[in-house]
Amino acid sequence: MTKPKYILDNQTTAIADFLQEHLANAKTFRLVSAYFSIYGYEILADALDHVDKVRFLFGDPASVEDLDPSRKEPRSFNLTERGLVPNYVLKQKFLAKQCAEWIAKNTVSIRAVCQSNFLHGKMYLTHSSLGKSGIVGSSNFTARGLGRSHRPNVEINLAVTDPEILAELQHWFDELWNDKQRTQDVKREVLDALQRLGGDHAPELVYFKTLYELFREDIEARREGDTSPAYLSLSESAIWNTLYEFQKDGVKNIIAKMQQLNGCILADGVGLGKTYTALAVIKYYELRNERVLVLCPRKLRENWLFYQASAGQIGNPFVQDRFGYTLLSHTDLSRDSGEAGVIDLANFNWSDYDLVIIDESHNFRNNDGKRYKRLLEEIIAQGTPTKVLMLSATPVNTSLTDLRNQIYLMTEGRDDSFHRILGIGNIRNLMVTAQRQFKEWEANQTANTHRDKSKLLESLGSDFFRLLGAVSISRSRRQIERFYAAEMERIGQFPAHEKPINRHPVTDRHCQLSYSDLVERIGQFSLSIYQPSAYLVDEKRKQELDTEKRKHNFNQSDRERFLIGMIRTNFLKRLESSAHALTLTLNRTIAKIDDLLKRIDQFQAGSVNNQQADVLPDEDEEDEEFFINRGRHPYRLQELDLSRWKEDLLTDRATLASLHEQVATVTPERDGKLYELQKDIRRKATLPNVDLEGNANRKMLIFTTFKDTATY
Repeated sequence: MTKPKYILDNQTTAIADFLQEHLANAKTFRLVSAYFSIYGYEILADALDHVDKVRFLFGDPASVEDLDPSRKEPRSFNLTERGLVPNYVLKQKFLAKQCAEWIAKNTVSIRAVCQSNFLHGKMYLTHSSLGKSGIVGSSNFTARGLGRSHRPNVEINLAVTDPEILAELQHWFDELWNDKQRTQDVKREVLDALQRLGGDHAPELVYFKTLYELFREDIEARREGDTSPAYLSLSESAIWNTLYEFQKDGVKNIIAKMQQLNGCILADGVGLGKTYTALAVIKYYELRNERVLVLCPRKLRENWLFYQASAGQIGNPFVQDRFGYTLLSHTDLSRDSGEAGVIDLANFNWSDYDLVIIDESHNFRNNDGKRYKRLLEEIIAQGTPTKVLMLSATPVNTSLTDLRNQIYLMTEGRDDSFHRILGIGNIRNLMVTAQRQFKEWEANQTANTHRDKSKLLESLGSDFFRLLGAVSISRSRRQIERFYAAEMERIGQFPAHEKPINRHPVTDRHCQLSYSDLVERIGQFSLSIYQPSAYLVDEKRKQELDTEKRKHNFNQSDRERFLIGMIRTNFLKRLESSAHALTLTLNRTIAKIDDLLKRIDQFQAGSVNNQQADVLPDEDEEDEEFFINRGRHPYRLQELDLSRWKEDLLTDRATLASLHEQVATVTPERDGKLYELQKDIRRKATLPNVDLEGNANRKMLIFTTFKDTATY
């Protein structure tokens, strides 16, 4: 591309280069700019000192004191592992004094328009031994505007040499300069501002200024929202006036983060009211006439349904707020048909929501899962631009990959989305490095038997914590007590946790059923019903498995083995909950084997057409990983060695039936845990009734892992 002769865009040609050339031996210099900064002066200081007469007309005298008046210049420091590192040598004090000495000269005159923010023009006129020249365009008298900052603006300025045009521009300038009704002398104000800028400051002021610069984006995002109509209406809502101050601060921070980064993870500790905080955020966006979708685990559906206006629930404390959000379960993302409440999933428009609330968002830690992909591709990436608020007290379960995949829901899967805003070039690389550092620290601490958290925090680095601080809000009860001490009078004290009492009653009071024996037997289950790939005879399908293995180092056969391990674990969880719960699961598994055996017999007899061979496990778990056997290309009976599979299925059935017969003998009267629980209930029931200040407490709250155990 040929270098332009008249266009100065700060990319191919910087405006500073043009001015330095034409200011050499200049007699006069007239300039118009909305802003002025000492770093703009620094660029042209040597040339300006020798100009015979300077007339500077600009928009706002107060901008002199602001190092970044246009709010576009990158920070003058970076927060790194080494602390605050200046991007360039700190010379504010020296520059301010040098600039003041220049302006104090009789050769320099400064005027400003009387009306603030009224002057937007930018113009530079020089008269030197080279003749007259001029620039008109978009560049302010700042380092960024002149093309000499770390990231110069893309400007559009036109260099002018035509005498007739230059005469007209000078006439315009002089006419405005001499108009005492529209402009005023501000030289004294500018010198006062420079004196403040170059003077000594108290350490306290430096500290607060540093805090402001560090958190300026958050502060300004919240300041913009505080006066919006939606915020003003939110302050009158029932949900807002129910919140504690720390929850209100959480709402404001969440909205600011979502406006800036498209999402937020609310990871407050258990019992700090994440649901109420989320309801206030929902109300804010509903007041903006934006559509909200809530995705929650099935077991929490009733909790969210309670606040929906359309549900008409007695006791809803927020009836006047008329919440209109759409409510679906995590498992609905796996369905293409059927109904979810009153919603027809076959015709549901997933892409029509402005805000998605994901309760228990750690369930979306696997970015290869079907639900995750649908959430990302059909809800967030498609259609209306969508913000995401994730609620989870435990956003990290297994590794930092869990957190990364939740952050991807904000970035639509892109790794570089926070480069401009946070200076984080690649989210994936940052998380991989942090995970490696954590593993190294964990190994060292285990070896030394002393877990020094300060070493971990030091090794993770500032980029990691900057990312965490930007995308998440996580507060503990201890922090609330410390930073909201006045509010604690309204809250009252958080309940003190008594030391847990762990009991280990026998599974069978008749001692005919051994828990350890059951664990060993369950660990040996082959569960061939969930591993059809082990019986493949179709060469094409075998080749598909080999190709997938070479490409991803993991294939459907591996998934099925992983699934069987999870089902064995689920059997143990059911047994730990109650023998009754395990009995129900064994019943369902045996029934599935019977159904599959019947289909195989019918297929071999030629009485039915080819059918799918895949069988799904019980929906005892919300986690999508439990449904990993649901492949995009299910196996069919004709592709399998049915005789061998049938033999293994019959062996499995006999093993499961034997265990079922044994576990089913544990009646409620023989159940050791139920017996101990009944004893505790009786003990509570015999306590005397006392007033609220007494020591006796007859209340008891019982939690179970599974719903059927609670019914039992």
